[in-house]
Amino acid sequence: MNVSGGKKIISNVRLIGPEESLIEGESSANIISEGTGSISSVQWMKDDSPLSPSNSIIFSSDNRSVSISPVQRSDSGEYQCTYRNPVSSGTAKLSLIINSQYLGEDLQFSEPANGAVGGSVVFAPDNLPSTSIDIIQWHFGTTIILTGHPDSAIIASAYRDRVSFDRNTLALELRNLRLDDSGKYRLTVVTSAGHQLNGETSLQVFEESLIEGESSANIISEGTGSISSVQWMKDDSPLSPSNSIIFSSDNRSVSISPVQRSDSGEYQCTYRNPVSSGTAKLSLIINYGPEDVSIKGQDVVDLGVRVSLSCSANSDPSASFSWKINGTDTNVTADTFTIDQTDFTHSGDYECTAWNNVTKRNAAQKHTLLVKVGGGGGRYP
Repeated sequence: MNVSGGKKIISNVRLIGPEESLIEGESSANIISEGTGSISSVQWMKDDSPLSPSNSIIFSSDNRSVSISPVQRSDSGEYQCTYRNPVSSGTAKLSLIINSQYLGEDLQFSEPANGAVGGSVVFAPDNLPSTSIDIIQWHFGTTIILTGHPDSAIIASAYRDRVSFDRNTLALELRNLRLDDSGKYRLTVVTSAGHQLNGETSLQVFEESLIEGESSANIISEGTGSISSVQWMKDDSPLSPSNSIIFSSDNRSVSISPVQRSDSGEYQCTYRNPVSSGTAKLSLIINYGPEDVSIKGQDVVDLGVRVSLSCSANSDPSASFSWKINGTDTNVTADTFTIDQTDFTHSGDYECTAWNNVTKRNAAQKHTLLVKVGGGGGRYP
């Protein structure tokens, strides 16, 4: 579009930043701006203040890119580039996080994740910062998955169709898993007070999910050098052969068939010779259930009262739930079925079905509820 004087409206302004993690004192960061239209001036800002050149901050001759080398933690923040001409302007923003060489485990993850090819996993920290968050980044190894303010995080193009981010829990969902997704995942958070928090977890992707009583697991170790001995551990205790755990003749692989829930845990293999050693670890999650479905709640209740029935099941991963009343499906898919005010139509059989979306198994339990005048005080089974 042309306007007065033949000037073209500025549009499609964007910033292209580093795709790998930035380490203080080691890494360089190049931020490149792009846009269309007649551009009269280019202005750079950082955290709402003008960005000025220095010994480490160099602008290109056309002012459309910035190079920072080496990066320092003070370079963390939000960068903004504005294109202007007499009739229009366009602005793009990009956030950088500079990681210190020591990454403290300030954000905790309860356990490593396992997944099957084509499936999905969710990485969620167990603890969240107590103050507001300015910038977050999720990394896979040194590759940035997403970066920015929680409300406007930008997902890298390679992950755009495979990733979802929950700004409230900082959880990252990764879908359509591939074998090469196995590895370390790191969450970095910069709070409004300027503190940087880090947490790391890992993912192991298998050809298929491991289901108790059905699947087999083969763990193969590899390494180079002169190997005098091979030692296997599980959860920091020696791993011993059994009817279901078989070691190869050279002790470099372990076969477990069929797997049981007790086989879940961290496996460790150590190669040794008289002058050195090397260790590798891998976590297995055995999926099972649901089983032992139970419903807790009153049997007999009064007319016009609030009643809740709670359903639980032993399952890994956690089961999802559905409810029926007298054989008729309801729209309730939570573990708790609540009646705000009972009437006589609420008497009947309540059936809770637990479903495991990995094992594809389900199990159900029934509970009979009687509503009557003066019926309060029924027992909890």
